[in-house]
Amino acid sequence: MFKKILIANRGEIACRVIKTARKMGIKTVAVYSDADRHALHVKMADEAVHIGPSPAAQSYIVIDKIMAAIKATGAEAVHPGYGFLSENMNFAAALEAAGVVFIGPPSPAIEAMGDKITSKKLAMEAGVSTVPGHMGLIADADEAVKIATQIGYPVMIKASAGGGGKGMRIAFDDAEAREGFQSSKNEAAASFGDDRIFIEKFVTQPRHIEIQVLADKHGNTVYLHERECSIQRRNQKVIEEAPSPFLDPETRKAMGEQACALARAVGYTSAGTVEFIVDGSRNFYFLEMNTRLQVEHPVTELITGVDLVEQMIRVAYGEALPFRQEDLKINGWAMESRLYAEDPYRNFLPSIGRLTRYRPPVEGATATGIVRNDTGVFEGGEISMFYDPMIAKLCTWAPTRAAAIDEMRLALDTFEVEGIGHNLPFVGAVMDHPRFQSGNITTAFIAEEYPDGFKGATLDGDTLRRVAAAAAAMNRVAEIRRTRISGTMDNHERRVGDAWVVSLQGTEHPVTVAADPDGSTVTFADGAALRVASDWTPGQPLARLTVDGQPIAIKVAKIPMGFRMRLRGADLKVHVRTPRQHALAGLMLEKAAPDTSKYLLCPMPGLIVRINVEAGDEVQEGQALATVEAMKMENILKAERTGVVKAVRASAGASLRVDDIILEFE
Repeated sequence: MFKKILIANRGEIACRVIKTARKMGIKTVAVYSDADRHALHVKMADEAVHIGPSPAAQSYIVIDKIMAAIKATGAEAVHPGYGFLSENMNFAAALEAAGVVFIGPPSPAIEAMGDKITSKKLAMEAGVSTVPGHMGLIADADEAVKIATQIGYPVMIKASAGGGGKGMRIAFDDAEAREGFQSSKNEAAASFGDDRIFIEKFVTQPRHIEIQVLADKHGNTVYLHERECSIQRRNQKVIEEAPSPFLDPETRKAMGEQACALARAVGYTSAGTVEFIVDGSRNFYFLEMNTRLQVEHPVTELITGVDLVEQMIRVAYGEALPFRQEDLKINGWAMESRLYAEDPYRNFLPSIGRLTRYRPPVEGATATGIVRNDTGVFEGGEISMFYDPMIAKLCTWAPTRAAAIDEMRLALDTFEVEGIGHNLPFVGAVMDHPRFQSGNITTAFIAEEYPDGFKGATLDGDTLRRVAAAAAAMNRVAEIRRTRISGTMDNHERRVGDAWVVSLQGTEHPVTVAADPDGSTVTFADGAALRVASDWTPGQPLARLTVDGQPIAIKVAKIPMGFRMRLRGADLKVHVRTPRQHALAGLMLEKAAPDTSKYLLCPMPGLIVRINVEAGDEVQEGQALATVEAMKMENILKAERTGVVKAVRASAGASLRVDDIILEFE
């Protein structure tokens, strides 16, 4: 077996590969940029080599720098992870020329299938059903509009060398095609060093289902079943699961066999993924093949028991697969939630900064399933603007889909992240959404169910009552603690009353709270009594409670006369007051928010790529005003209404913070 391998990547995937290599007794080499000098993957590896400035285009995707690191450390093989150079034909060729093993497919297979245009042509020649589109290169925006018109809107504009949602846009008309072409081209160049673009028909109401394949150098090719990846935002996967709740055994077998046939046709070895679009009648269409390890591979590992990274390493070394197709059964159900450094309350805009608190749930077996968290960050670490905003992948496994969702709910509620905006509330809300729970999902799920963005979840009546009971019981604990503070007046004793009013999510709950041997009994006005058991103490940011026999986890912060409580995608201000305090609170005036309607504010920390207007210009609703780049994505800021630009407060090339002023209007 290899004695030392280099991981040509960063973040959670680099850490993931290091874990398996360590298990196999293989030494590892990490590479890092300026921004990643103190990163987790650098600390975990046996050796680490600095490869340049923070931008990926000057470090992680510079082949010569990776090759120099290999030479300096004597690494025998390279695992590329995903993204960066993982599907770069030139990188694979450079390794081959240097006598270094590439832990991935042969370079001809990368060339054939890693390029989206070429892979579609090969699939068509092999008789695989493909989505209609233009497979040739597109010279400019005018040609893009012409092609899109011929195919028929809506169309998908995609980077040929793309992946991970980078360099992808959906266009519904000529203006969006023109605009999307240029943004896709820019993102593709920045992320992959390849700005080639192609266009295909966008299939409405589709499911995104992919087949994991694995092949060795001895003629064995198998599929490890499918992953459902339909919960996407801006073509970026957010939640994945395995298996799919939609496929029947016949369709699964047909898709798997077709994926294996395609892999054999190009002489594929190692792990790879064949992606399909599946319509409501279970007709499936080849979309693309990713010649690398997928981000969402953990859910496949959880339902099959196969360590895909280990098999990639063993295949690269020349070993045969230790199983056949008939050995690969589906065991239980797995869910994956991607934790992104994106603020769902600000239209999912990227968020950067320091992780002042980062406490994932405990990994391993639970009473009812398994929890796994693949991450590349740590408490106190920095989230950089230079790379993809995904910072962790939280996975759960259970015997059934419903149980896997329950495991995920609790795991999300116990995942503590502070210091940056993040999407934990959003994925928590999705887990509770009736449509998701039913399995009736498409790639349009987020756009359809959250058309105005995410404003926070609304808890159902039963959950709301359990939270109210928890708040009342926790308030009682806090009040009793306050009575024991030293320095009180002589001959005065503070007593904690039994009657309280809990206000949350627009509802009011008069309750009485009484002690019992396990904690507190909270009785509501209608006579319903809930028993609350907990070892929570005031000041703890996470409360684990049992309310009426059901476990619940709530992130807690103190506010005047109550708590800020977060769970299941809801962010609540919960006030617990005496009846007199409650009556007086109703007389208080609300503080008005400042008026920022005359300004275009920078919605995220990022770089101003361009300003499209000048002082004195009249702008129309929907007109592009400026473009901000953050975390390898271009974000076009558009006018919300007609107006006149009074002043331009920023210029192209400037780095701005959140809410810095870009434009001022009359």
